[in-house]
Parts: sequence; structure tokens; C-alpha cells
Amino acid sequence: MKLLRFGNKGSEKPAVLHSDGTIRDVSSLVQDFTPETISSALTRILGSADLNSLPEVPASVRIGAPISRTGHFIAIGLNYVDHAEEAGMPVPDEPVVFSKAPSSLSGPDDDVMLPKDSVKTDWEVELAVVIGERCDYISKEDALSAVFGYAICNDVSEREYQAERGGQWIKGKSAPTFGPLGPWIVTTDEIPDPQNLDMFLDVNGERRQTGNTRTMIFTVAEIVSYLSRFMVLEPGDVITTGTPPGVGLGMKPQVYLKAGDEMRLGIAGLGEQHQRVVTRQS
Repeated sequence: MKLLRFGNKGSEKPAVLHSDGTIRDVSSLVQDFTPETISSALTRILGSADLNSLPEVPASVRIGAPISRTGHFIAIGLNYVDHAEEAGMPVPDEPVVFSKAPSSLSGPDDDVMLPKDSVKTDWEVELAVVIGERCDYISKEDALSAVFGYAICNDVSEREYQAERGGQWIKGKSAPTFGPLGPWIVTTDEIPDPQNLDMFLDVNGERRQTGNTRTMIFTVAEIVSYLSRFMVLEPGDVITTGTPPGVGLGMKPQVYLKAGDEMRLGIAGLGEQHQRVVTRQS
């Protein structure tokens, strides 16, 4: 099942992508997709619904982030060996954990705004995990059972803020629009193996990133279990799991995003995102 949200920013409604390709408004069944409603009960309600009887959403409508908000927006850095190498960083012995501000969450096709005075804004296609059950010291063997679904995340990153301004990575990861998520959350029944998903990212029509989740250093199950040792994961929490090589930081010479650039990215079974880069106006 593919869950999404549509409408103007701040007033989105929940929907499901029907098997016939239409988007169906499910706001009569659930008020919104939130940390309070993300659960196995939600999938049962939506799975038993007669989608043909529900309102069809125009194809031209804006698609928002597939969840209204998240408590934790956690990211894993350097989780592909060749990306660690291109970044000039050692391959980690344990997951590199940092956060993105929940306010960075945005729709999959919304514009990406360059922060004021940004000079090194970069792209990162990543597999995101949406938690469906409370996780407190969950084992690796049980971890995937606590996952609600998967989505695409573009972990947009300002490298100067991240690495050259002191402090922690969160400064370079958290600007508004730096967390495009979606277009939908795909429930786990449609993604039996999250460790074999092709992924790509193009900038201005040129392929920059090509990868597959099988080359992750730490698997989804390992990441969820690991994080649950240090914090309680709750329904609606989003974990974005690292990026394959091909980011602007690793190019020689380095290349970063500028106003007018366009990104297209996708992961097998999870859809695609399209973003235009704009200058922040205020």
C-alpha cells in the first residue's frame, strides 16, 4: 500500500495510491497520517476500504510529505563504503548518527531553497524508514517487524555548515526544504527486502548517483536495533539511512547546487522525486 498526502502546504489531506493509478482521498477514514495514526491498525483500515467508492484526487494536485510531522528525523552518515571514501572519511565501525530538524520535512516535488549565503548545498538520495511501533532495545531479528514502511528521502546538505563551521552535522542538514520525503510511504508488505533496491539521482538530466541498498554498511534492521539502544523510537519517526557515491562533495572539482538546478531521484518500488533549486527570498 502507498500512503500519501495532498493539497496546499499546511492543509494536506491523507490519500492512498489505488492499484489503478488514481489517488483516493481517505480523509473520511483517517484525519491525517501522523505519529498518532501510523500503526498496523491503520493499514488494516485502509486495506479493507473500498477505494473505488472514495473521492478521486486530481492528478495535478500538489503532493506533500507523506506524514504530517515526525518526532525524530534521524540520519545515518557514511553508510556506503564508496561514499565514505569519496568524502575522505574512514569507514565507520558503528553507525554515524545525526539528526535533521523535523522542520526540514517537505514534499517530494517542492522547491529546495538555498539557505542565505549558502555556497555548498549538496544532494543525497537515500532510503528512508518510517517506524510503526515503539522500539526500546529491539533486537536486530525483530527490528523489521517494527517498520511501518519505506520512502525516498533527499538528504539535502549544506557542506560548509556541516563540516566547516564547527559543532555538529545537524547545522548543515536542517534548513527548511532540506528533507524532501515521499512521494509516498510504501508499506513493508510491498518491500520484502529493503536491502536490494536500486537508487539514482540526476542533476539537470545528468546521472550523479547510482547505487543499491545491498551495499549499505549497516542494514535497515541493524540501524533500527542500534538506534533503539540509545533512544526510544516511536511511530512516525523517520530514519534516513545513508547515500551511495556521487554527491557534489566527492566530485573533482566539487560541484554544488545553484538556483535553477533541477534534481530527479528515485528508488525501485518507491517512486520518484523532482525538485527545483531556488534562492530563499526572505
